Amino acid sequence: MTTLESLIQFADQLLNVAAFDDYCPNGLQVEGRGEVSRIVSGVTACQALIDAAIDAGADLLLVHHGYFWKGEAQPVVGIKQRRLKALLDHGISLLAYHLPLDAHETLGNNAQLARLLGLAVDGPLNAAGIGSVGRPQAPLTVDALTGRISTMLQRAPLVIPGGDHPIRRLAWCSGAAQGYIEAAASHGVDAFISGEISEQTVHQARELGIHYFAAGHHATERYGVQALGEALAQAFSLEHRFIDIDNPV
Repeated sequence: MTTLESLIQFADQLLNVAAFDDYCPNGLQVEGRGEVSRIVSGVTACQALIDAAIDAGADLLLVHHGYFWKGEAQPVVGIKQRRLKALLDHGISLLAYHLPLDAHETLGNNAQLARLLGLAVDGPLNAAGIGSVGRPQAPLTVDALTGRISTMLQRAPLVIPGGDHPIRRLAWCSGAAQGYIEAAASHGVDAFISGEISEQTVHQARELGIHYFAAGHHATERYGVQALGEALAQAFSLEHRFIDIDNPV
């Protein structure tokens, strides 16, 4: 076992939490038992994941999407009450990392996407370090990249062609990053991969002349939290299990 406090200090420093101005608190969101021996990780702290963590005997639930988002209703009622009660009744701590986990150079969602899709990273997409710009080992057709994403992320992307050119250079950013498409185009890329898509994204991709791949918010953000969970488990000799709650978005 290790203490909850020492694990949190390690994770906060590892992800450089203090450097981010986020939409939610990063780090410990719900305090449970003071000692940790078993971690369950997952993408979002929904009721199904909490129930699975209880069944797995977890001391700590590690997620990318936690609670207490800016602008959300504050009263602890309904869904929020049931989720928090389940965690507190079973002494399970909730540890959540949002933007710090997107941005980490090795454990982050975008670093893990590069690893899975066989992409070399040339640099960050923006000044905040959220997202990446890089290239495949060899030029890819739209069909080839579509097939690679489908195989590696276990989900077929929605593809908006931006012309008939091959993909020599591309940008990517997990989750709801469709708003970064113009930033991606400013790097002179041939394609942009993100999680979600909006109505205007279709027109932007066509008019900017870049291929757009909406690969799924959940699907693009499965891998950072797994990598972080493994890193914490190795650092503290703990058990770790990733539980995937299906989400088609």
